[in-house]
Amino acid sequence: MKKQIVAASFLCMLINCFAFSSIAQVKKSFPAKKPVVTKKIAAKPIAPKTLSNVRIKITTDSGIIVIKLSDSTPNHRNNFVKLVKQKFYDSLLFHRVIPNFMIQGGDPTSKNAAPGAFLGNGGDTMTMTPAEFKPYLFHKRGVLAAARNGDNVNPMKSSNACQFYIVTGRIFSNDELNQFELRMNRKFTPEERTAYTTIGGVPWLDQNYTVFGEVESGMDAVDKISAAAKDGNDRPLTDIRMKIEIIKP
Repeated sequence: MKKQIVAASFLCMLINCFAFSSIAQVKKSFPAKKPVVTKKIAAKPIAPKTLSNVRIKITTDSGIIVIKLSDSTPNHRNNFVKLVKQKFYDSLLFHRVIPNFMIQGGDPTSKNAAPGAFLGNGGDTMTMTPAEFKPYLFHKRGVLAAARNGDNVNPMKSSNACQFYIVTGRIFSNDELNQFELRMNRKFTPEERTAYTTIGGVPWLDQNYTVFGEVESGMDAVDKISAAAKDGNDRPLTDIRMKIEIIKP
């Protein structure tokens, strides 16, 4: 989704650390004595850290949002964690908000953007993240997903390196879901039908944009952001900035 959802994201790294001790050699002190030589000792390699059960906290003027990142999408999870640790997202804006749909942020050009400037194209020059579609990760209300460029320039549906959105969506009837099945040539699972007919979401985005997390608390803040007064490009008239940090499970 161009405007970078409907279109943004998100630089996956694990660090392998290997430490080796140096070899110390002691030279002859006198010709009559044998040289003293120490043995070569290699330190035991340190296993890389495994990321799991990662939670992030997004602090905004509208409240705090806590999200658990999915272990089923490790590339998106690791990329997002790296950016958060670099404080990449701090002071960026939620630059696109649409009630009953989603809120979007993470455009690096939004940090110092002039009032009214069009946003949503930032991050394209960064390394894209390959899609990680999972049938059990779908666009129900409250999920975190990666924005991306449209199919015409991005047929592999790779995610923007940094832009993301949080789904608000709306509730659908079973008849509406039946129509979606015909248009999308797919069948909704019982779990999907239950979610879309009770809490809502945006079913037409399923398996087109990578879902990689879910809100655990703070949907009231998400709803407040989505309802903000905005301009013709869906940018809030009053800047809504974010600060994101990793919190312990």
